[in-house]
Amino acid sequence: MSTHIAAKAGEISEKILLPGDPLRAKWIADTFLTDVIQYNTVRNMFGYTGSYNGQRISVQGTGMGLPSISIYVHELFTEYNVQTAIRIGTCGGILEKTKIGDLVIAMTASTDSNINRRATNGLDLSPSANYDLLQKAVSAAAGKSMHVGSVASMDQFYDSTDSLQKLIQYGTLALEMEASALYSLAAKFNRKALAIMTVSDHVITHEAMPADQRERSLVDMVEVALKTIAN
Repeated sequence: MSTHIAAKAGEISEKILLPGDPLRAKWIADTFLTDVIQYNTVRNMFGYTGSYNGQRISVQGTGMGLPSISIYVHELFTEYNVQTAIRIGTCGGILEKTKIGDLVIAMTASTDSNINRRATNGLDLSPSANYDLLQKAVSAAAGKSMHVGSVASMDQFYDSTDSLQKLIQYGTLALEMEASALYSLAAKFNRKALAIMTVSDHVITHEAMPADQRERSLVDMVEVALKTIAN
């Protein structure tokens, strides 16, 4: 048993979805999986394992930010032998083309965090998605409004610096807070990882996703992630 996950050996699948919100993990388990067991309630960070199209899939809440997801992913990789992990969540669009409700599939994840530098003795590690998962996700999202490219995993949710303009200049699609840590840990432990996100708001225009659009958009994202991880 790990420090933050109370699952017993064998209760977590080698394939897992990672929403930040633990209540979203519950919603995914209730909506998309069958024969579900709940394996974690520690700190109310819910975790479930069930079946999707005959495959055993887990879903685990990870909280907000790089430090939080790092704890859960490290334990999932090292204590529970998870081999494939897909982050699913929301992001803030920053380019004109990243519209509310669009899917963003992250090839790479930049960061302003020092987590990677501490892990690599000061190197600017540039973690990327697993190509096999990336290719499957793009195929699964065919026909949907999506973008494939770089995102930025930022430490500050309310960032008042001028870093945003630099990210736009370099073609970054969106801001979020977790993908870089997931990709770095996957690289370290030789696992497969991908981040698929829905644009829920736009940082420049201040548009936000209406409540009636949110559920449909999140369903699209989860369906793409499930098809990708079960393929």
